[in-house]
Amino acid sequence: MKTTLFSALTAVTAGVLVTAVSCQTSNVAPTPDTASELRVSAPFANQTTQFAFDVSQRVSGQEGQNKNVFISPLSLHIALGMILNGANGQTAQEIQKTLKLDAQTLTEANQTYQNLMENLPGVDPTVTLTLANSVWYRNTFSVENSFQSLLRQTFKADVSAQDFTDQATVGKINSWASEKTNGKIPKVIEQIQPDNVMFLLNALYFKGDWKTQFDPSQTVDAPFRLASGGTTNVRMMRLKTSLNHAYRSTFSAYELPYGSGKYAMTILLPASTSSADAIINSLNSSEWEQLQKDMKSGEIDFGLPKFTLNYEVTLNKALSAMGMPTAFTDQADFTKINSQGGLLLSFVKQNTFVAVDEKGTEAAAVTTGGVSVTSMPQPTLCDRPFLFVIHEKTSGTVLFVGKIADPTKTSNS
Repeated sequence: MKTTLFSALTAVTAGVLVTAVSCQTSNVAPTPDTASELRVSAPFANQTTQFAFDVSQRVSGQEGQNKNVFISPLSLHIALGMILNGANGQTAQEIQKTLKLDAQTLTEANQTYQNLMENLPGVDPTVTLTLANSVWYRNTFSVENSFQSLLRQTFKADVSAQDFTDQATVGKINSWASEKTNGKIPKVIEQIQPDNVMFLLNALYFKGDWKTQFDPSQTVDAPFRLASGGTTNVRMMRLKTSLNHAYRSTFSAYELPYGSGKYAMTILLPASTSSADAIINSLNSSEWEQLQKDMKSGEIDFGLPKFTLNYEVTLNKALSAMGMPTAFTDQADFTKINSQGGLLLSFVKQNTFVAVDEKGTEAAAVTTGGVSVTSMPQPTLCDRPFLFVIHEKTSGTVLFVGKIADPTKTSNS
């Protein structure tokens, strides 16, 4: 197996690669034997690594140079993978291409998704990684049995029909997200709109201790230069140890391993002549792969700020720009979800959390995809003067005829 994405993307996702834009100086129980069963093909790994950087670049550009960014490409990819299986025609082709999976069949991609759900959590028993999927649909809405079965088998998803008119359903969905992220993502939806018929969720939780921990007694206040040119004080952790590192003309890379070393956080520190935004815009799968090969071990005196971040981003604009605009329009084809059609992807959003301290990293993400009907029956309101007729239908006899010009008037005087 080629070591690119899901030895690399899990480091990107759980190891907060994307936090480099603001750093300028399953439900399957983990078991020790699943690492040998993890199978990710080289094409899947290479292409989905590119997806990780593409979406990161879009979000970073959307937020601007002064905003923190933290996303989970893995969580997003799995959620969109579920949605892809409900799509047909051009909609499916666009989603598959956006996910960089157009060079393989959907069956091949689904085999990898299933393998990840079953085996990724057990890659390193000294690190906690959980993946979970759930699908919630309106109990008056019909969902194809084949779609439900595929989600349960391939994505290990909990699939349930719920009363979307009951506010308690919002609480159930949010409670699921909170439970699967150890309380770090307590809320993913505020309310259910009348046109919402389905929510597809992926939750990812990561907790890993540094292989070599920072000494809290060495953490000191230190200035941090902002992109705007100002400075702020941070709690700077310090570590002097042997680290894998590599250098480029525009940045330096430092690898901080977790647990047994299968997971790592890679810090990309811009050169004084560059910026975090410039670095993230230059990243691609081949550069990332080469960077891993160029890493050399050496003694480093390293400083990293402590930080905690709660983040939320709506991804409709980014995903449309990446190649799947049709899914968000009335032209969407999700007939594998419901054969009658008339569905669109109303939103894709991600809630994330990350905390980095002397001991290690805790990170969580929930990606939510909302599926809605393309058009709701418009209510007919008698909101202007109207006539009414009371009649007997058998004989055709008209009993009364009336006109209401002002319903607030109780008499014609």
